[in-house]
Amino acid sequence: MLFTSYPLRNLTLKNRIVMSPMCMYACADESGRVNDWHRIHYPSRAVGQVGLIIVEATAVTAQGRISANDLGIWSDEHVAGLRELTTLVHGQGTHIGIQIAHAGRKATVDGPIVAPSAIAFDEKSRTPEAMTLEQIEETIAAFGAAARRAKEAGFDVVEIHAAHGYLINEFLSPLTNKRDDAYGGDRARNFRFLSEVVRAVQAEWDGPLFVRISASDYHPEGMTPSDYVEYARLLKEQGVDLIDVSSGALVPVPPKVYPGYQVPFSEQLRREAGIATGAVGLITEAEQAEEILQSGRADLIFLGRALLRDPYWPRTAAKRLGVQLEPPKSYTRAW
Repeated sequence: MLFTSYPLRNLTLKNRIVMSPMCMYACADESGRVNDWHRIHYPSRAVGQVGLIIVEATAVTAQGRISANDLGIWSDEHVAGLRELTTLVHGQGTHIGIQIAHAGRKATVDGPIVAPSAIAFDEKSRTPEAMTLEQIEETIAAFGAAARRAKEAGFDVVEIHAAHGYLINEFLSPLTNKRDDAYGGDRARNFRFLSEVVRAVQAEWDGPLFVRISASDYHPEGMTPSDYVEYARLLKEQGVDLIDVSSGALVPVPPKVYPGYQVPFSEQLRREAGIATGAVGLITEAEQAEEILQSGRADLIFLGRALLRDPYWPRTAAKRLGVQLEPPKSYTRAW
């Protein structure tokens, strides 16, 4: 099943292996522009037969970068490099998406940082400014503009980053959203920011749309998978195609980590919200990935570190599962 195709609106993935967005911190000049590292890193996984590659968290504003070395999509000047990247990946027969993001209080760039409420991540972190309504509107518009640029650059999928303690995640959780206005105070108002980001993106983007979430805050007063079932239902109603189910990183509480530790969250959202999900989190073996799909626990398998260690992981997995993959023509002598 890992090597069966998967339909997504106007495109079909050739298999169910997805490269998770992983920050590369490779923009040494702090411009946010694509450079040679990105031109080599991502297409090599396409040669390796990954079905969908999702480019790292790419900032919708300069102040919304996780680090000063992140990719950016806050300016039209970024489009040319991103278009070159999509062309390279498409040339190897693979689809490519981009994760659009704002780091919120976890940004480490110089200058002011913003969040729903003025609460620092930990005692070593800067305290952010609580966002004004004007700043909220500007940020929502920035997500919409990023979606327009993603379309101009030729991406196949857009993923909204609402996980790992970054800005949208901060709005969703009562641990970090202490507002008492239209954007915070109860579950519905905490969801409003994400809902409006989705609408702004959809105004510019008509292709497949994913949302990455942190299904658990790992805190007794934080968000749980059951809370996210309700949000997933709302996202499905809005037209979101798939929930990329991760967890944690909103507050400094480490989860108990073991192979496939986040898969139960994917399974619960898929079953109870009736929405397609992607499973992620220490999925390393072909048989493990196959079991997740065969048992109906997810629709797609998102791999992170496994694809850093082995750009040709799909070939290894195919061999383990008895599937014959067609090698690139230039490599056929090796077979």
